[in-house]
Amino acid sequence: MGTWDIGPFDNDTAADWSGALDDASADARRDLVLAALTRAADTTGFLDSEIGEEAVAAAALVAAQCPGGDPADSAYGPRQPVPDLTGLRAPALRALDRVLTEESELLELWAESDSASWKAAMDRLRAALAGRPAADRPTPA
Repeated sequence: MGTWDIGPFDNDTAADWSGALDDASADARRDLVLAALTRAADTTGFLDSEIGEEAVAAAALVAAQCPGGDPADSAYGPRQPVPDLTGLRAPALRALDRVLTEESELLELWAESDSASWKAAMDRLRAALAGRPAADRPTPA
């Protein structure tokens, strides 16, 4: 796993996906985010880590536009503006829920290393997407 930290863009796959998002036309960016979320959410059986990493990055972009969401300002995230993604909260939640199931390679890989910090980051993403009040959100470790 080409991963250097727990952030949603802190891995090779998400960084590459962000570059592809930057290369896309402004009109296509929302559809690319939705496609990454849908691909993960609709996967049956074992979920490949690369699909999961793209979904987490896409969900982070949606959450960044939600009240209380962490900014998506990673050096490895997209540099070009993204459109309004707040209408994608439900697909983003479905995608994150799928990434956090037993049949997820990404979940398995994190279980082999710093899973507590990564899961806390995923919980913060979910909280922003679900619109939970800040007091109910898990705090960073």
